[in-house]
Amino acid sequence: MAAHDNESNMLSRRSFLIKGSMASAGLLLAGSSVWSKSQFWKGLPNSKFFGVQVGAITYSYRSMPHDIHQLLQYIVDSGLSAVELMGEAVEDFAGKPADKSKVAEWRATVSMDKFKEVRKMFKKAGVTIYAFKPSALGAGNTDAEIEYALRATKALGAQSATVELPKDPTHSKRLGDLAAKHKVYIGYHAHTQATDTAWDVALSQSPYNSMNLDCGHYIAAGGANTKEALLALIQAKHDRITSMHLKDRKSKEHGAANLPWGQGDTPIKEILNLLKDKKYKIPVSIELEYQVPEGSDAVKEVQKCLAYAKAALGA
Repeated sequence: MAAHDNESNMLSRRSFLIKGSMASAGLLLAGSSVWSKSQFWKGLPNSKFFGVQVGAITYSYRSMPHDIHQLLQYIVDSGLSAVELMGEAVEDFAGKPADKSKVAEWRATVSMDKFKEVRKMFKKAGVTIYAFKPSALGAGNTDAEIEYALRATKALGAQSATVELPKDPTHSKRLGDLAAKHKVYIGYHAHTQATDTAWDVALSQSPYNSMNLDCGHYIAAGGANTKEALLALIQAKHDRITSMHLKDRKSKEHGAANLPWGQGDTPIKEILNLLKDKKYKIPVSIELEYQVPEGSDAVKEVQKCLAYAKAALGA
């Protein structure tokens, strides 16, 4: 048995190396037909620790050119089993026209088949999509575009579509009404304008309006936005938060810089353990915004953030 096991292990390692070389050569990026037959992922990624789902917003990989297949490879290489998916790569995969004047019409009529295909592709690789952020939810977008974004969110298997918190409450009302029609949450993201009451109007307008809480930006605002206030806000609004962004920023008083995890003022460890202890089912997205060091890349830096989160949770 020992000899057989050793032989099997050697074959497994040899198979892994061969397939790793194939991936490096780009053979896995040839198209969905190749991906559907690939056995590259025998061990699927798992970035859920003690019930806390750690993912990333795919904006984190903006420094690395990619199509949807390459993007999925980056996600898996980072060790992530869930993501907030930005719109560009998936819309390109679905055939979005290069002519911007034709995009609104395309969105209003496009089939959801390609979005469902992306969902299956990601699922096969062990990755779920919990949020979708297309550039189709703004005040200048048509109702048909907004409804497209909500249909695409459902087709991708996501719980929420995310967008910047509107300054005009009539737009959050419009979004909330359409979200209720499709039964998909809209998660509103704020930068340093965030306060404990910044989302209150939107949340009052529709049960499908929710928070995409960026903890780093909240801390960077400084003033009343302290570590203690942030943790209290999460507890107070946990049932209206559909996702969170994690980054380590200094407070305004300390310069507000984006820094590698563990060097800023964002209470990342406390946030993660609050979710763990309270059993809040809120996915958290690594958002890589600090400068990637020379000799590194976005995948390596997301790996570092994930390792930090895992250690913080005691996993």
